[in-house]
Parts: sequence; C-alpha cells; structure tokens
Amino acid sequence: MAGTAGRLAHLPCGRRGKWVVLVLWVLVVLALAPLATRLNGAEKNDAASWLPGQAESTKVTQEQKAFVPETAPAVVLYTRAGGLTPADLAAIGRKTGQMRAMTAHGIVGSRTVGPIPDRPKDPRAAQVVVPIVVEESGWDSVEDAVTALRDTATQGDGGLQVHITGPGGYAADSNKAFSGIDGTLLYAALAVVVVILLVTYRSLTLLVLPVVSVVVALFSAQALIYLLARHGGLVVNAQSAGILTVLVFGAGTDYALLLVARYREELRRHEDRHEAMALALHRAGPAVIASAATVALSMLCLLAADMNSTSGLGPVAAIGVAVALISMVTLFPALLVIAGRWVFWPAVPHVGSPEPTATGVWARIGRRISRRPRLVWTGTVVVLGALGFGLFALQANGLAGADTFTDSPDSVVGQRIQDRYFPAGSGQPMVVIADEGAAAEVTAALKSLPGVVPASVGTPPGVAPRKGGRVYLEATLTDQPDSDAARATVDRARKELHALPGADARVGGATAIQQDTSQASSRDDELLIPLILLVVLLILGVLLRAVVAPLVLIGTVVLSFAAALGVSAVVFRYVFDYAGQDTAFPLFVFVFLVALGIDYNIFLMTRIREESAAQGTRKGVLTGLAATGGVITSAGLVLAGTFAVLGTLPVVGFAEIGFAVAFGVLLDTFVVRSVLVSAIALDLGDRIWWPSRLSRSASRT
Repeated sequence: MAGTAGRLAHLPCGRRGKWVVLVLWVLVVLALAPLATRLNGAEKNDAASWLPGQAESTKVTQEQKAFVPETAPAVVLYTRAGGLTPADLAAIGRKTGQMRAMTAHGIVGSRTVGPIPDRPKDPRAAQVVVPIVVEESGWDSVEDAVTALRDTATQGDGGLQVHITGPGGYAADSNKAFSGIDGTLLYAALAVVVVILLVTYRSLTLLVLPVVSVVVALFSAQALIYLLARHGGLVVNAQSAGILTVLVFGAGTDYALLLVARYREELRRHEDRHEAMALALHRAGPAVIASAATVALSMLCLLAADMNSTSGLGPVAAIGVAVALISMVTLFPALLVIAGRWVFWPAVPHVGSPEPTATGVWARIGRRISRRPRLVWTGTVVVLGALGFGLFALQANGLAGADTFTDSPDSVVGQRIQDRYFPAGSGQPMVVIADEGAAAEVTAALKSLPGVVPASVGTPPGVAPRKGGRVYLEATLTDQPDSDAARATVDRARKELHALPGADARVGGATAIQQDTSQASSRDDELLIPLILLVVLLILGVLLRAVVAPLVLIGTVVLSFAAALGVSAVVFRYVFDYAGQDTAFPLFVFVFLVALGIDYNIFLMTRIREESAAQGTRKGVLTGLAATGGVITSAGLVLAGTFAVLGTLPVVGFAEIGFAVAFGVLLDTFVVRSVLVSAIALDLGDRIWWPSRLSRSASRT
C-alpha cells in the first residue's frame, strides 16, 4: 500500500482498522441515538430565536416582559350569514365569560377583551381577544391553548361560524404545519436518496451502505446539537432543525457518491480492496474535505448575521456537514471494505475491466464542447444572464401572515373575515414603552399620529401601566399590520417619539418586528454574501493552487445563482401565485447554492488538475469531465431531490427555498459545471492554472 495513502486511510481501510471504526461507530450510535430524538424538545420558536438581536422591536419584546409575559393574542371570531341574532350575542357573552375564567395552557383569561361587535347596531360579527402566554418553546406552547379556546367557543354553537385567528391562531397553525417535520423530512429525503441511488448503482446491496452511513451521521449530528442546545447555549428552531435533515442527507450522499466512483476505478486497477479504498480516499479525499470545509465555513459565516434565525442556522448546519464528512470518510469506507466487491453486484468491478466513463455520454459531450469552446461558454453566459432578468419579479419583502401557508388553515380564513368587519390592526397592536415622566406627551403624540386609531391608545386591561419608571402603551393601526402603510406608520411613530425630550420611547409590536426584520435581512445580505464569496475563493485558491481557476469558478456560481433566483421568482409569482418571499430567502438560497454548488466544481476541477498534471490541460479537461460526469450528475440529483422535499411542508418559505435550491443545483449540475466550466477551461487552456507551474507547461502533450 502506498505510504501516504496508507497513512491517510489506515484506520478506515486497514485490515484491523475497519473493524475498529465499525465498533466505534456502533458505540457512538448506541450512546447518541436516544439523544437525537430529543432535539425537537430543545427547539426555541419564541420571538427572540427569530428576531434581529439588536433591533428596537426586539428590545421592546424583551422589555415588555416586565409588564406582561410574552403573549400571542388569540382572536376568537364569531359570524353568521345574515348577521348575529340577539341569541347569538347572548351566547357569545356567556362563552366570553367562560374564557375569562380560563387559566390552563397559558391562557390569561383575566385579560380577555370583548366581545367586540363590528358595529353597535345589527352586528354582523363579534370578536374576543384572549392573551396566551408564549413559553420558551414558542408556538409549541400555543396549540393546546387554542384547542381549549376552540372547544369553549364552539360548544353548542347553534350555527355560528367560529374562527380563531390573530397571532395565537397563526402560532397554533404553524405548530401544526411543523408537527412531525423531522419524521416527514427524514422519510421523504430517505425515499429520494434510495430511488436515486438505485437508479445510479442499479444495485440493491450497494445503496444500503451510504443510506446507513447518512442516517448514522444525521442521528449523531442531531444528538450533538441537542447537547449543545441544552448545555452550550446553541439556539435551534424548527427552521434550522428541518434544514439540518435535508443538508446532512444531501451532502453526505454526495460525498458517498464521489468516494464510490473513485473506489470503483481503483478496484479495476488493484486486486486488494483495502489498497483500492486507501488510494480512492487519498485521491478523492482532498476534494471531499474541501467541499465539506466550504459548506461548513460558509455556514459559520452566518454567525455574523443580525437575524437570530439566520445566525442560529450557521452552527447547526456546520455541525451537520462536519459530522456527515466524518461519517463518510470513516464509517462508509469501512463498510465498503468489510462488504467486499460483491456489494457492487450485479456490476462487480474486476481488475482489468474497462473503465466505462471513457466512452460514456460525458466523454461525448466533452468532445463536442472542445470543438468550439469559446462559442459554447459565451452562449451559455448569455442564456444564464437572460434568466437572471427574472430577478425583477423577486418580492423578498416578507410574507404576511395569511401568505405564509400553502393552504388556508383556520387562522387564515379567520383573518380574511376579520379584515372584512374590523379595523385592520385589530389583535396586533403597536406597542410603545417609554419613560413614565413623558407618558402624557407620548400618549398625545400617538393619538395624533396618522395611521393610528386614536381611541385605541392606552394600556390594555389587566396590564400594569407603569413599572420601574417606564410606561406601557398599545395602539391599534388603521392598516393591515403587515402592509407597507402600517410599516410607514411605525416609521412615523419612531420619528415622532424619538424626538420627544426625555421620553426614551421604543416602538415594537408585530408591524415593527416585520420592519426591523426586513432591514436586518438587507444588512445581512450586504455583509454575508461578500464574506461567503471571499471564504469560498480562498478555499478554492488553496485547493487548486491557482488564482484564475478560483475566480472563474466563483463567477460561474454567482451567475448560476442569479439565473436560479430569477427563474424561481418568476415561477413563484406567475405559476404558484405566491404573494412574495421571506426577507431571508435570497441569503439562504445564496448560501446553499454557492456553498453546495461549488462542490461540483471542486469535484470536477480537482480531477481536471490531477489529469492535467499528467497529460496537459486540454486532455485533462476531457478526461476529468468524462470521469466525474456521471457521479456529479447523480450527486446533483440527490441534492436537488433532498431539498425538494422541503416542499412537502405546507409552509411557503420552506417550499420556496426547496424549489429554488433544487432548481439551482440542477442548473449548476447539468449546465454550469458540465458545459460552462468545461468550455472556459478548454478555452483558457493552461492559463486557467496561473500562477502555478501548470500554467507554464504548454509544451506538455
């Protein structure tokens, strides 16, 4: 066994080392698997785990806890076709009295407001606002409360229509949408991986090993993240936990595909499978490690984000990728070597058997590109650039509550009915906390502010108006809380109140949160996108020992991202009819497409560099494309398929991320990597390796 390769792969590939690795992983699984199932219970879905950390609205959310626990008001809405009858009003009054007596599941019945009819005479609808205390777990704690309220509100309804909306209703429906998310994504991703591996390998026996290795990696990562969440202060929410499953399955399977492809090549050259695997790890290992490092470091860049939901995703995703890497370069090779050649049945690679990639479809594509590479890459750039014009259809300004679901749960139906009969801001007031000495001036300023219902300004029942020298006020907005007009009102309120001497006023509430979230997301985009590009560029420079090649790869990936985002924006608006995108959507898609999309360029270019050193850049490009084309295509299909399973959740934000990343990965796999990068490399020739020695080796054949 070659010295360097033997030292590198001694533990996972050695005749004794493979068993040591297997035993160690069995012990790890036995110890960690029970902890993995507890991750869902460690999630924090309260406001603080999602909001921008230093925003004014976040400070209000924290400060208002001194006056009242964080609550999600549930709006119980009663309507009847043709209007409410006197009997209806009497029944609603009785039920409201019952709600005032409720204390279970965080319901603060004593602070119930209502019933409030839509008009004094001949009311058509009535609403009751019931505060629900939001525990640390966030919306998880609200669903039981809403269920209890629904039981009370609908008991003996006599034909009344009853809906529960407002923040409490949305929180309960969100919890339903995310309930079972771990199992849903796990089984969907597992099904995708199994199908694609079966098509790729045409072997029932071989696909078992990568699936086992990926599942082990996922459970290990979940357990580690659970321990850090419980004891290390790591913040995990439903978003990051869901993406973790998809990321580990996608990235881990990609690494498995690359290693298997190289292992199969070496089995055709070496009789000893231990030596074959050691050489496969030695030659493919740097690309796999560089790929994982690119993803992990890119994810860690998210720690610099203002948005807590974005910064929290960074370490969770980085841990998942790191664990997937460790599993795929230790457990997976050990399992392959233990199983032996028969695992490839019915297409078992024997020593001396021909390499099929030499005459495969990617070899033929490479030869066609090589005839006129400049025309190929310029034409591809023009097409991708044209697709990028779809960015004008992007509406990443945040989603209104009613637009966050792919279906219409009860909270959405109730919101539409509420908007028909009541002031637009009912149930989601603007919150103001100011210095007690300026209470009168602040109250007067709010009442005179355009966009605020003057009669609504004040402290709600059951809330202490003053504490610790501060005063608590609420104000109902005349516009939809998630509308541009409502955000403009928040801006006016902040301008007016900040100018009051000695008031030290802060403006929060649902609309302010959306405004601050939008601004924080814009700042995150401006900071993190260049930072991630720089990290990726440096990794590529070290890996390829060149300047030109990394710059070319970065340029192609950015172009691919713009095209994918443009196409996605058009599809979302004109095909799926989504109202818009979450403010963090562009950044998340960028991170996943750049960090993961660069993987395929790494796989391709490291092989091209290896072949170029022996036979020149032109032949190196053709050989590298032929050798890696099939495995990279399969890897792209796996990654696209695993991200596409996000669409199984009835949440628009997840569906949009899943579609955009899946489409972008396919675009990168079939067009950017195979056509654009190959054509540019053929056109530049040895110059692509500048300033390394390869760039000065034009005399090679």
